[in-house]
Amino acid sequence: MNIDLFVQLPELKQARIVAGMQGKTRIISNVKMMDAPDIIHYLTHGDLLVTTAYHYAGKPERLLELVKAMNEKGCAGLGIKQERFLGKIPAVVLDYANETNFSIIALPEQIGLSSVANQVLSAILDQRTNELKTALDTHRTFSNHIVSGKGLPHLLENVAQLVGSPVLLMNERCQLLSSSNTSSPVVNGMEYLHRMGYAFFTEGSRYSSFTLLMNHPKTVTVFPVYTDKAKKGILVILGSFSHEESQSVLLVEQATNVIAFELMKENALKQYTKRAKNEFFLHYLNGQYASKEEVINRAKEFGLYNDRPYKCVAGRLDQEELNLGFKDNHIESEKVFDFVEEELSIFPFQSHLFIKGEMCFILLEGEEGDTTGESLQSIEFALEMIQDRVTFHFKRSISFGYSHLCRQFWDVQEAHKEALNALHSGRLSGNRQFVQGYQAKDLQKLLRMIPQEDLVEFCDFNLKKLTEPGVTEMALIQTLAVYLETHCQISETAKRLYVHRNTIIYRLEKIEELLGKSLKDPDTTLHLRLALRIQHTLETS
Repeated sequence: MNIDLFVQLPELKQARIVAGMQGKTRIISNVKMMDAPDIIHYLTHGDLLVTTAYHYAGKPERLLELVKAMNEKGCAGLGIKQERFLGKIPAVVLDYANETNFSIIALPEQIGLSSVANQVLSAILDQRTNELKTALDTHRTFSNHIVSGKGLPHLLENVAQLVGSPVLLMNERCQLLSSSNTSSPVVNGMEYLHRMGYAFFTEGSRYSSFTLLMNHPKTVTVFPVYTDKAKKGILVILGSFSHEESQSVLLVEQATNVIAFELMKENALKQYTKRAKNEFFLHYLNGQYASKEEVINRAKEFGLYNDRPYKCVAGRLDQEELNLGFKDNHIESEKVFDFVEEELSIFPFQSHLFIKGEMCFILLEGEEGDTTGESLQSIEFALEMIQDRVTFHFKRSISFGYSHLCRQFWDVQEAHKEALNALHSGRLSGNRQFVQGYQAKDLQKLLRMIPQEDLVEFCDFNLKKLTEPGVTEMALIQTLAVYLETHCQISETAKRLYVHRNTIIYRLEKIEELLGKSLKDPDTTLHLRLALRIQHTLETS
């Protein structure tokens, strides 16, 4: 109830607003009668004070202090029996009330203050009772829509009809889930505000209204849709509510409750499907299926088609939170991976995310017939954007390694190994928040991955007899290296070393004698080639 409705009550028709006419829309939430001069300490926001002003007779400055204090506290208004003791409300008080739109009402002399208070409280109670009854009926109607299987779109249409404005339902990241009409530019505006870190709701607020400054500015009212402690969706009304439309606000709040239950139900179904899909992927990686045909058919059930190109991405948080236990770290990782999955939805390629322990794996699906991976060219850019978003929202860093293109789903098992290899390689280098593609290792890189003690032992076993004192002067090591480099061509070896062919033959026979092995044996030449390469690696490092 507001001041305007207050003066329209049957027994108060003789009451009139003598000042602050523009404040008649102020809402009355309670009525209090003045029986002491220090009443201001007991007034709260929305209170209507009714009084005879006995304590202010002949003290206009005290009455002005009361009105100022009430206005600062957000009180609804002041009802005075001015004829009883004041005779006339001081002009200075009326002027202040007009300036601040604080309503002062002259009450009829023949009605007691208690009667005024009772009438107002009774009217407020009736109004609240009707609102609650309407809310209960609305909640029942909305619930029946959901139970009957009509779904969210039909529910949003009903809400739009009740409030007289289009309605949008968005997830916690301002992505459109459903709407009562065709798409609106408001969607892009809301998503932009979310990405810029705008907070749509202040703490404890029921809803909020603001204007999107677009080509055609649009005022919207947003309501939170709570699905769990960490997430809340947003119900967007393309319009605003006035103070008189509290009934509409209550209806929308009932709708958000029903919508929240429906979203939780849908989320539970998605989680079940997600777990089944995750289990399939892990079983596939572990080789637990009997045949290629079984793998392809099961993959198809989850929207993974064998004739599409794929790239596999392995992701992992760079560092665990030291103040979190194992369980909490696992939960935190899953939150980040869920966020990564949602972020991937804005990019033009199809993605599938799986979780394995403390890592996530993403299959990026290219377009059918794309044999060169052109449709997945922006993969690095996408992953770098996601890294920035993870840092912004979670204050954590995440790194990614990705594979070469595989031309069918059946080859994803190998792509998974490549992605893991790329991620592991980046972490070994001590990098953080990196995006690294797979690179096939050359012999030099492979040798550096082996402990130095093992390399030295291998060299000694294969070359030690050629490096003993008295033997080195014969240049046997150099001769062997050039001989193997020229693919065992004696003439070419002699030419490169500027010696006679017979000298090379003599040296090779001496090498065979010292090693006790034939240089015509493929295994022997392989071991010697590798030992010489290791020796060079050790010397250069």
